[in-house]
Amino acid sequence: MDRLLRYFLGRFIRRGSITFTTASGAQFSCGDGTGTPVAARFMTRAAEVRVLVDPELYLGEAFMDGTFVVERGTIAEVLAVLMGQAAMLPNFARMQAWVRFLGRRAQQINVRGRSRSNVASHYDLDGRLYSLFLDADKQYSCAYFEAPDATLDDAQLAKKRHLAAKLLIKPGHRILDIGSGWGGLGLYLAEMSGADVTGVTLSTEQLQISNARAAERSLADSARFLMQDYRDIPGPFDRIVSVGMFEHVGVAYYETFFKRCAELLSDDGVMVLHSIGRSTGPDVTSPWIRKYIFPGGYIPALSEVMPAIEKAGLLICDMEILRLHYAETLKAWRERFMARREEAVRLYDEAFARMWEFYLAASEMSFRVQNMMNFQLQLTKRQGVVPITRDYIGHEEARLRLREAVAAKPRLQLAGE
Repeated sequence: MDRLLRYFLGRFIRRGSITFTTASGAQFSCGDGTGTPVAARFMTRAAEVRVLVDPELYLGEAFMDGTFVVERGTIAEVLAVLMGQAAMLPNFARMQAWVRFLGRRAQQINVRGRSRSNVASHYDLDGRLYSLFLDADKQYSCAYFEAPDATLDDAQLAKKRHLAAKLLIKPGHRILDIGSGWGGLGLYLAEMSGADVTGVTLSTEQLQISNARAAERSLADSARFLMQDYRDIPGPFDRIVSVGMFEHVGVAYYETFFKRCAELLSDDGVMVLHSIGRSTGPDVTSPWIRKYIFPGGYIPALSEVMPAIEKAGLLICDMEILRLHYAETLKAWRERFMARREEAVRLYDEAFARMWEFYLAASEMSFRVQNMMNFQLQLTKRQGVVPITRDYIGHEEARLRLREAVAAKPRLQLAGE
């Protein structure tokens, strides 16, 4: 077994510097010696066999159950080496990937009941878990780093501002937020733009927190959040925004999604879609991610998205690719999670903490060394709805910064308070 492991891993790993120790105690190194050296150990022969049979699924499982242990460096650094190779997958894993690709649509059958179940499996986890690593506003999507030294909170605020600028909101506009999370974006749009916001989610946990936050900030009259599928919400709306939800739609439902958005959008309306995307064409969801993190989820290639937009009769007015912004977001999440890892163990257990660490590290490296990115698409139903140059985005962001400064001023206290 040691020889097989050395042979197959050696043929795949040509970059970086990683040393493996097998279950029998033998050691061998792979790579060209560049970069930070890392080391890992297989604790059992079964773990070695499983990783060779299906590395995309079983490496994460071996890390979770403690049969694959990082002895030098972190799992993020180990994954940086493994995922940073010239080939996306080792040759011995390509057959499984091809079979999964053929069956990917069956894995993404997101009818209403299944969509709600998939959302609940991830977003209805104990809310204290997300507080361990997200920013104060609980933004669980790619931040927008305007400067390399921006904090996570500043970058998430910049993301909301950037989206709001592209939406060109006027006071009184009716806004639909599809996949409204914990309400942060919807509350920002209501407060900063004077709009009337309706957010829809399929997460009970997020719904309760969103409406509680709206009431706490005296925004309940202008920002409400509903437990409702986007396919069932009545319209029309002047603006539609969706952030981090499209990854849960599924390839077979793209036409349904954009057709419904076109029906909901007013003739002079603007929609902005923010999603993770692939730069290298259609693929398949990691089996480990699908099993443990996002059942029913799939990250689209733009080539899969564009035909559905065209068929819905929507026009693309602006497209922006955010490169490495999510890598930096995930790095911040991972570092914050690791700083409070023991709290996650107390909430769940050690295996869960290892699972979450692997999830954040693998996701970060998929953006940092592989082909993942984020895209923002601005859509309308006709020409002439948005300005013909992009200058307005910067002007709108400047205006919103002034509004934020006013809103952030502390309340004046009366004498004796």
